[in-house]
Amino acid sequence: MLRSALLYTALLFGANAAFAGPVDWDAARQALPKLVQTQDAPPVSAVEFTDPDGGTHTLADYKGKVVLVNFWATWCAPCRKEMPALDALQSELGGEDFQVVTIATGRNAVPKIHEFFAETGVTNLPVLLDPRQQLARDMGVVGLPVTVLIDRDGNEIARLMGDDHWDSDGAKTLIRQLTQR
Repeated sequence: MLRSALLYTALLFGANAAFAGPVDWDAARQALPKLVQTQDAPPVSAVEFTDPDGGTHTLADYKGKVVLVNFWATWCAPCRKEMPALDALQSELGGEDFQVVTIATGRNAVPKIHEFFAETGVTNLPVLLDPRQQLARDMGVVGLPVTVLIDRDGNEIARLMGDDHWDSDGAKTLIRQLTQR
């Protein structure tokens, strides 16, 4: 009887995401059905990307923050649909603990990026560039858009291929859970 009670208790706590840790991944996947938790949380790429002024950056620049990295392009229709949601997420939750980082990968002229942002109403996202797709390739991006969630230590913890509703209540709950200290 004691054995059964211990087994039942272990199953209850193991299956209940509220006791499993700070992130309810089951609820996150219900809100963002294409979200896939990354096994073993590998470190993200150290490949450099640039800004329009020629400055170089790496994802390590964001260490200490939870980061949502979105790979996109000006010609990508799903990106056009998703970008306002990413902008709203950054506007509401971005700051000291969280940052949305949008990286235009491939051939994306800076004037076209500004035009894209103006047409879609984006005002809170950075203009960052991966013109030779080196970062995208190193991170296994095979289509667009792709969004990668990175923890404070610079490890990939989840990935979503395709567009989604990053301004939804479920997505915001996920980000709030990830940024709790």
